[in-house]
Amino acid sequence: MLVAGAGPVGLTVACELARRGVPVRVIDQADGPSVTSRATAVHARTLEIFDQMGLIDDLLPRGQRVVHFSLHRRGRRLICFDTNYAALPTRFPHSLMVGQVVTEEVLRTGLRRLGVEVEWGVALADVRPGEAEVSVRLARSGGTSAWQPVPWLVGADGAHSLVRKRLGLRLLGDSSETWMNADVVLDADLPRDSNHLLHTGNGTILLVPFPEERTWRAVDTVDVHDADDREAVRRRLEGKISQALGRPVTAETPSWVSVFTAQQRMIQQMRVGRCFVAGDAAHVHSPASGQGMNTGIQDAYNLGWKLAQVVRGEASERLLDSYPAERVPVGARLLRSTRTATALVALRTALAPVLLPLGLGVLSMLRPVKRRIEGKMIRGFSGLALDYSGGPLTLGRGTGRIRPGERVGWTSGMERRDPAWRALAEELRDPRWTLLAFADGEPWDLADDAATSVRAVVPASGPDEDPARGPRPLADPGGVLGDAFGASPGQAVVIRPDGYLAGVVGREDVAAALAGLGLVRAAAPDAMEKRRIDR
Repeated sequence: MLVAGAGPVGLTVACELARRGVPVRVIDQADGPSVTSRATAVHARTLEIFDQMGLIDDLLPRGQRVVHFSLHRRGRRLICFDTNYAALPTRFPHSLMVGQVVTEEVLRTGLRRLGVEVEWGVALADVRPGEAEVSVRLARSGGTSAWQPVPWLVGADGAHSLVRKRLGLRLLGDSSETWMNADVVLDADLPRDSNHLLHTGNGTILLVPFPEERTWRAVDTVDVHDADDREAVRRRLEGKISQALGRPVTAETPSWVSVFTAQQRMIQQMRVGRCFVAGDAAHVHSPASGQGMNTGIQDAYNLGWKLAQVVRGEASERLLDSYPAERVPVGARLLRSTRTATALVALRTALAPVLLPLGLGVLSMLRPVKRRIEGKMIRGFSGLALDYSGGPLTLGRGTGRIRPGERVGWTSGMERRDPAWRALAEELRDPRWTLLAFADGEPWDLADDAATSVRAVVPASGPDEDPARGPRPLADPGGVLGDAFGASPGQAVVIRPDGYLAGVVGREDVAAALAGLGLVRAAAPDAMEKRRIDR
């Protein structure tokens, strides 16, 4: 297994393969890890992924939590939008601002714990797809190169992806704005639990807090000249920020400056035979809502477990077709939403100086309307609202709060109140499918129905069962899990390895449902680890 690219996307794919015991190589043409911050936001759904991967405790302490979005003009804060996760329950109701350098370091450390090291200075120089294998030419920094076969190839090699080009896939879309990024230390006296959009007259500057004291990412949507003169950039930012805030602000010389063109492009296919593309290799977005890295990590998380199951013989190869079927539409929806976010951040309309104070002042007084807008904003960038309803891995429509195709989510408060959610959180950190079987007084024996990759949670056969040798309990005395999934006694809840609900099926339909999902039957009963759910 070869993964080309050691950014967040390639590292996530590799972690998910290695976590399931699949041998994997990760190569990158760079001489070593990146030292520039680049992407800064890790949103709620991606934080859930890090939790399921066992990496959340390594990442959370190193970031700045952000729960507000403030707009400023001429010394006034026009409005402060709060977060509204009410319709999208999660244990991580915030964005985490942290440099991509740190995010990659956390992923590399996790991969190293799994026994895999990144091979730096090794470039993917050419690709020849085949039916039984993929031929790749690897070029080392010393100048040597050689062709070799690999069984599968994942192209996580960025917007200029060689894998995408060799597969004949075209990025379709357009370019819009040219902006400037600068990482800068400011004395600005601004709340650090908020992003700040500053209207500067003819455009805007977006300020995003870093965990380091007084350090911000400044995104200038108008002035992009003199990027190689950091002192000129410093003076310009200092003047524009001071004007927008209505008070003197001092800025230090930026540690990093980059000019980029905000693009909205994607491909129509993410798999060709034994080759896959993910992240920027498949779709590029405006950074206005911080979607690029998050979407790429979510691509990788979707692909990793599917590819691992096929390689391990736990699923048929048709499971891999669900990767493009699920992720291409996600990329299309994100392109539409990031176009909107780009326009809102830029605020180029000539009427903005008049309409902003008036409209936002009225909105601040209309609390219910403001809350609805805040909820819509969260849906747009958190990643929590994305689902695979109606996709190839969805079983029926469901009747619970969580419907087939939707992510399985709950809040920290729900977890504190009911141990069933705490137990389920632990189950979802296991890399296999989860099967929750609800007791109805009849014995459940899922050994013949389930698959080698399924972690079964089953009722005990009787009160005298020895817990040392039999299933350990996963208690649900209040029935909160059954209510959440719309599951009745005698039914089983099928949850995918990435934490999305596949569906709810009856006892007699478990085997057929798992086979329909492409899973292979267990070779022996002890291939599964069993749990019990009590109601």
